[in-house]
Amino acid sequence: MNAVAMTLEETRSLVDHASEYFLDKLHPLQVRMDDEDWFPEAEFRALADMGLFGITIPEEYGGQGLSYLTAGMLGEALAYANPGLAWSWTSHDNLCTDALYRNGNEEQRRRYVPELCAGRMIGALGMTEPGAGSDALGSMATTARRNGDHYVLNGTKLFITNGPVADVLLVYAKTAPELGKRGISAFIVEKTFPGFSVAQKLDKMGLRGNPTGELVFNDCIVPAENLVGTENNGVAVMMSGLDVERCMSAPLGLGPAQRALDLSLDHARTRKQFGKAIGEFQLIQAKLADMYVSIETARTFLHHVLRSCDEMELVHAGRGEIHKLSSAVLMQCSRTSSFVMDNGVQIFGGSGYMRDTEINRLYRTAKVLEIAAGTQEIRQTIIAKELLGRLS
Repeated sequence: MNAVAMTLEETRSLVDHASEYFLDKLHPLQVRMDDEDWFPEAEFRALADMGLFGITIPEEYGGQGLSYLTAGMLGEALAYANPGLAWSWTSHDNLCTDALYRNGNEEQRRRYVPELCAGRMIGALGMTEPGAGSDALGSMATTARRNGDHYVLNGTKLFITNGPVADVLLVYAKTAPELGKRGISAFIVEKTFPGFSVAQKLDKMGLRGNPTGELVFNDCIVPAENLVGTENNGVAVMMSGLDVERCMSAPLGLGPAQRALDLSLDHARTRKQFGKAIGEFQLIQAKLADMYVSIETARTFLHHVLRSCDEMELVHAGRGEIHKLSSAVLMQCSRTSSFVMDNGVQIFGGSGYMRDTEINRLYRTAKVLEIAAGTQEIRQTIIAKELLGRLS
């Protein structure tokens, strides 16, 4: 990837500037988002005005041309302030925009990528199905049949982040079901295409205000020129996208974890029991120390992996070193997030169990990281297979 060269100080300055905006404008939206499951679409699209869409996309296509490391650091900062919007941002900017740029042809790039970078279109990824979660390839039931100058898609996608509000989606379907995973193709689907609909918006435990839905393709007409890559070669697009998705999802665990630690530190300084601040008790100090070490360790690993994304050709993702690293870093960041949230609620005690507290919102949010972008068990399987394959 030929990203614009930035020094570490320049990157940190950019992230600090963005963090101020996130905390000032986006953090206050959390309460309404959680209470009403409200998606602040205007504020989300306005991120484009801040130059926060198209982070890894070259400037000639409307992006910022920056590195995955920079994108990851911005993602962590956004997730610190507003985890729900951070997940919508990553789904838009990485799972859709970045994937379309890396895998689309020049005409597709010119038609869609600038619109996504400018916030005139919201993007999403359509992969998971009611019967195809961890077994996304083998159990995929959505089909696409060529009919002259277009394809006809039929099927259902479930748990699709940004699905209810997306203008354009990268969708996977089987063009040759008899070939199994070797018969999958990728398509660009616009919400206005005949036969496409949003069946329902899903009600989640956490990440409320981050629109997640069920999508239906009922004889959906997709122009043949919207095929991404070649027919029956969608697995290459998918696997490459999954590795980068895992790398870019990992920061979304660290941001809320850092927020939980900061809230816990404030609470430990101000909450008094037995005549003194609870932060004076060694058991509380031990929890805070463990939370800090867990976050810093995971962040160091994450930055190493994001640099690896910048240094390798991601068209070769889906196997080898980046396949292992991306699974490992998301697994570790997921564990860190859950560990920190659990200790944070414990430090807050009874108030932490109350739904309207921020630590409670963060606790409910953390669980998704152990499930989305491949479960912890799938990540362990990938890591072990890569290790054993390399030794054999």
